[in-house]
Amino acid sequence: MSDNQEKTQRTVEGRVVSNKMDKTVTVLVERQVKHPLYGKYIRRSSKLHAHDADNSCKEGDVVRVTEVAPISKTKNWRVVEIVTRAAE
Repeated sequence: MSDNQEKTQRTVEGRVVSNKMDKTVTVLVERQVKHPLYGKYIRRSSKLHAHDADNSCKEGDVVRVTEVAPISKTKNWRVVEIVTRAAE
């Protein structure tokens, strides 16, 4: 890889389901996959731990996270922006 080329970072959107940790939020990311035999679309989800440096995310917020180098044992995502705030 040349010097001026940068590796593309994976970015996903998800909903914050927990903000009880300090500077960490749990983000639920949902995706749809097609069943191999029946063709029906099934909803699959995964929970990611993301770094929230200033503890600004609340439960229910929709956030955009990007992949980074590991910050801790389970945390290798970082909150880039809050797309929509949760209704109060």
